[in-house]
Amino acid sequence: MAAVGQAAQPALLKPTPNQEEAARYIAQYLLQNHYRKVPVNDSLSQQIFKRYLDNLDNNRSYFTAPEVEKLRQEFGAHLADDFVSGNPADGFAIYNQFLKRAREKMAYMKNALEKTTFNFSSPETLELERSKTAPWPANEAELHDLWRKELKYQYLSAKYSGEKGKNIKSEVMKTLDNRLKIFNQQKPEDAFQAYMYAVTTSFDPHTDYFSPDEYENFQIDMSRSLEGIGAKLQMENEYTVVNEIIPGGPAFKSKLLKKGDKIVGVGQGDKGEIIDVIGWRINDVVKKIRGPKGTVVRLKVLPASQAGKGPAKIIRLVRAKVDLQEQAAQKKIIYDNGHKIGVIVLPSFYLDFEGERQQKHNYASTTKDVARIINELKQENVEGIIVDLRENGGGSLEEAVNVTGLFTGRGPVVQVSNALGGKMVLNDENYPMLYRGPLVVLVNRYSASASEIFAAAIQDYGRGLIVGDRTFGKGTVQSIVTIQRPFSMFMKQADLGQLKLTIAKFYRISGGSTQHIGVLPDIVLPSLIDPEVVGEDTYTSSLPWTTISRAAYTPLGFVTKEDIVLLKKEFAEQSAKDKLYQSYLADLATLNRIRQKKSVSLQEKGFQVENKTLKEIQDRWGDQNADTGKKKKTDFILQEAARILDDLVALKSRPAVPAAAPLARPAVRRAVPVK
Repeated sequence: MAAVGQAAQPALLKPTPNQEEAARYIAQYLLQNHYRKVPVNDSLSQQIFKRYLDNLDNNRSYFTAPEVEKLRQEFGAHLADDFVSGNPADGFAIYNQFLKRAREKMAYMKNALEKTTFNFSSPETLELERSKTAPWPANEAELHDLWRKELKYQYLSAKYSGEKGKNIKSEVMKTLDNRLKIFNQQKPEDAFQAYMYAVTTSFDPHTDYFSPDEYENFQIDMSRSLEGIGAKLQMENEYTVVNEIIPGGPAFKSKLLKKGDKIVGVGQGDKGEIIDVIGWRINDVVKKIRGPKGTVVRLKVLPASQAGKGPAKIIRLVRAKVDLQEQAAQKKIIYDNGHKIGVIVLPSFYLDFEGERQQKHNYASTTKDVARIINELKQENVEGIIVDLRENGGGSLEEAVNVTGLFTGRGPVVQVSNALGGKMVLNDENYPMLYRGPLVVLVNRYSASASEIFAAAIQDYGRGLIVGDRTFGKGTVQSIVTIQRPFSMFMKQADLGQLKLTIAKFYRISGGSTQHIGVLPDIVLPSLIDPEVVGEDTYTSSLPWTTISRAAYTPLGFVTKEDIVLLKKEFAEQSAKDKLYQSYLADLATLNRIRQKKSVSLQEKGFQVENKTLKEIQDRWGDQNADTGKKKKTDFILQEAARILDDLVALKSRPAVPAAAPLARPAVRRAVPVK
């Protein structure tokens, strides 16, 4: 295909000797130590090839179908053999083909932007996430038509992104120039990272290779000490994606940035130009976002809640160090129908490992803080407790086990199975049951890992009600392995990077894994989070849900199956009469209809209307107004959880009656925060 206005091509990328050596060790570690035992055959070749092409060309807008088939025949058929031998050459060859076509695409779009007058009144549409909905274009004419539509979409997105006083055509041209520059400056490390990502994620989505530079950033993120926004980032296709919001950081406190959001631009200060970062190396994006405490960074974000539809939004964050106090468990008191209810907000399962090792008196511990709050709530005579685990992505396994014991007493909490089939049961052995009253655990799609261990144990023991959305479904354990060649006194040891390797799975004490399906709530309170974007089951290589034998434990029976049936029926009847709740469900249905559309309108009026609808729904029900940063007066989902706990309190406090008898309480109530 002839390039349009294309300058001389940069030299082809080739793997370095260190990368070739690292590839051999990566293959060895994956085959010997990964939890999933993957056979090396044609199926693995096709998995790696498909994942690699989907990562490079996620929207199927660089290659035509005949070109993909040619790549499959020439390189894809023997990628498994290349993997075993540690030879990344064919991976580099595919990457070079991608770069060639990417430069052609940018040149074509730049030329079209200069010469074309767009018609935004015609009823055209553009399919998004084409890897899920559409084949590669059949020929060059279809490919060029797709590029033209993408250019119209970029123009509309820039126009309605919220940046004022901008020349739209100039802004889009800057974006295209920037991306062309990135494609022209690619290095062997970029090709190696892209290919290794396809290889490692063919085993499972949480196995990954870190180059020496990337691992340095990973260590900084884990230490959580560097000043910035308090978010872990990762690359997915050409995008920088938020992988975790760190409790206590600026992003966490603002509630404006969510797991799964795509960062497409970064600006310094309140007036600095927002620079497009699509296609940038993750290290370069991180350097742009980090900065001194007290300074402002503006991020241009494609929200995960909108499934990539509508223009990006601009959010403003003030850089700061992670505030450990903001991570800590906090309490609230709310009243509902005359009942006094305690709320324990738990952003993460934190533990100061070094402080614990040194036996410091005041080391940070989730268990210590939750125990203190429980005692305070008991002194205030609350009639029930809600443990709020929304947005809690996990943390210390030890703390998850011990906190569970505060509500269930000593005994099994979670099982761990390793790659060899060995099983270990983790028990709470130190903490007796501190609270015995009515309990609700509030979760959402962002509740993961240690949160799921806690919620699953509460459910298996029949200790309380699980309320909210299905949880994330991450039930695997990872370990960091340093890639090292055998020691030689005659050879300098090169740093070959690190491998994050999945080595074990978590299982509930009832025998089922939390992996893939997460914890299913007893009563569903749907959130605005898009389950098609967020969750373990959205990854194509996610390890499956499986079972092992049940641990030796005795259910407590505080909440029985019969109780759950009655409470679900009561909630359904009452919420059907609640105009506010029904309004929320109607907005959620509208949001889901927009998400599920396979295409976006390129007709300006339709584009504008859809974008306005998305923004209005987010403003009505989101935690904060994305434009003003003003906090909402109420937490709607927490209110609904309080209504359910109120029903549980009423159920457990009434005398024995026939199972069909309704709970006595007003038809509609609202929970009112007072502390």
